[in-house]
Amino acid sequence: MSDDILALTLTQMHEHIARGELSRAELVRAAAAAISAGDDALGAFLQVDEDGAEDVARAMDEAEDAETEPLNGIPYAVKANICSRGMNASCASRMLSEYRSPYDAAVVENMRDAGGILLGVTNMDEFAMGSSTENSSVQITRNPWDLERVPGGSSGGSAAAVAARLVPAALGSDTGGSIRQPASFCGLVGMKPTYGAVSRYGLIAFASSLDQIGSLTRTVPDCAAMLDALVARDHRDTTSVSHPDAGSFRACIADAGEDLRGWQIGLPTEYLGEGVDPQVCEVVETAAGLFAELGAEVQECSLPHTEYALPAYYIIASAEASSNLARFDGIRYGLRADGETIADLYFNARGEGFGPEVKRRIMLGTFALSAGYYDAYYLKAARTRSLIAREMQDALSEFDVLLTPTAPVPAFPIGARVEDPLTMAKADICTIPANLAGIPAISVPAGSVDGLPVGIQLMGSRFSDAQLLRAAAVYERAAGWEDVAPPCPDADSTEGVCDR
Repeated sequence: MSDDILALTLTQMHEHIARGELSRAELVRAAAAAISAGDDALGAFLQVDEDGAEDVARAMDEAEDAETEPLNGIPYAVKANICSRGMNASCASRMLSEYRSPYDAAVVENMRDAGGILLGVTNMDEFAMGSSTENSSVQITRNPWDLERVPGGSSGGSAAAVAARLVPAALGSDTGGSIRQPASFCGLVGMKPTYGAVSRYGLIAFASSLDQIGSLTRTVPDCAAMLDALVARDHRDTTSVSHPDAGSFRACIADAGEDLRGWQIGLPTEYLGEGVDPQVCEVVETAAGLFAELGAEVQECSLPHTEYALPAYYIIASAEASSNLARFDGIRYGLRADGETIADLYFNARGEGFGPEVKRRIMLGTFALSAGYYDAYYLKAARTRSLIAREMQDALSEFDVLLTPTAPVPAFPIGARVEDPLTMAKADICTIPANLAGIPAISVPAGSVDGLPVGIQLMGSRFSDAQLLRAAAVYERAAGWEDVAPPCPDADSTEGVCDR
C-alpha cells in the first residue's frame, strides 16, 4: 500500500483488506504511526494501545480470516467515558484519573464481534459536560482545521482524531449534541441514533435519559457500517430496545438511489433566527436548495417550543448528573482525599476531583431537585420536554426529515468562551431538542465559513435512522464534501486552515 493508506475511508480500507492488498497489522501500524507523529499537536488521545491492537490485527491476519464485514480489521478509538477492559476510562476527570475499566462496554463487545480493532482512548470534556473539550482535566484538544480553535465537545477528541485521519472511525456519546456538534466543527459525519437503539451498558453516565452512544466517521456509508455493529438489543441496559432496521443500515444506503423525489423536508424557522451566524444560515439554505434539486419538497415549518429546549435540557441533565455523580464520594468510587471527618473527606474528594463545569452542573441539579424547588424547576422542565417531544413528532408526521444547522456557529477560538458558561451552552441550541425527544439525528458536512467546516443536521422520527442515512447519503454524494480533508497537523506549527 502507498503512504496514503489513512486517506482512505473505512469502507475503502476494508475493500483493500478483502482483496489482500492491505494487511490489518499494516493498517494498525500506519494509524499508530500517524498518532505518534501528529497527536502532540492535536491532543486527541489519552491512551494508545499500539502493541495490543497490533497483536489482535496480526492474529486476524495469520488466521487468514476471509470475513467480509466492513469493520473487520479496522482500527478505531473510543471516548474516555466508554469502558474497555484495561483501558483509560477516566472521563477526562481527576476524579477517575487512575481508573482502568475491568470490563468492556456493550459497544466495545459489538465492535470486537464485528472485527473492529480498538487502538486508543480519546479526550473529552470532563464527564461529557461541555461543548469544546476545554473542560478536560488532562489536556485541550485542538481542531485539525485550525489548531487555534476548538474541535467541539464533548466528543472533541474522537472528532479530532477522525478528522485528522489518525483513525477512520471513533465512538462518542451524545447527551445534548456531543457527537453532532464536533462533527460539524471538524467536517465529519456524526450520528446520534434513536434513544435506546444502542446499549449504554459500560457508558459512564452523565444524564441517563439523554445519553446515547454513536459514531464519528468521514462518510455516511462508514456511519452506516458502524451502526450495523452498534445497534443491538441488550438486556443489561433497561432502556435498550429492538430496532426494526438493526443490521441493515448499509443495505439501506446501497438502495438509496440518486434522488429524493417524493420526500418532504421541513425547515424549522426557529433554527435560522437569532443566535445563528448568518453565514451558517446561508449554508443551510444552500443545502435546502440542493435537496430541492434532488427532487425533495422543502417547506418552512415552525417548532415554537424550541426556545425552551436549552433551559429545560440544563435542568434535566444537571438533575440527572447530580444523581449519577453522587457515587463519586472518595470512598466507594473516585479520588481519595484526606479529611479529619467523613464530611471533610467527602468535601475534599469532590472538591479536588471535579472541575468547575462539573461542580456547576451538580449544584444546579441538586438545587432543582431540592425540597420546595422540584415543582418549580425540575417538574416544569420535564413537562416542557414532553411538549417539545410531542411538537417534534407532530412535525415529523408531516415531513420525512427536518433540516437545521448542526451548530449556530463554526468552530470558535480556544479560550473564547471559557469564562462565559451561558454562551458556551448556546453552542448546543440546535442539537439539544433531538436528545429531549429521543429521536435520531445526523450531522453531515455542507459547506464552510471563513475556511472552517459547517454541518447540516437532519432529524427524523423514532426508529427512522435508516431513512436519515438514506437522505444523508444522497445529499453527501451530490454535495461532494466527503473528500475534503484538513491540513496534516504539525507538532511545530499551530497553523491550519481549510482550503475549500
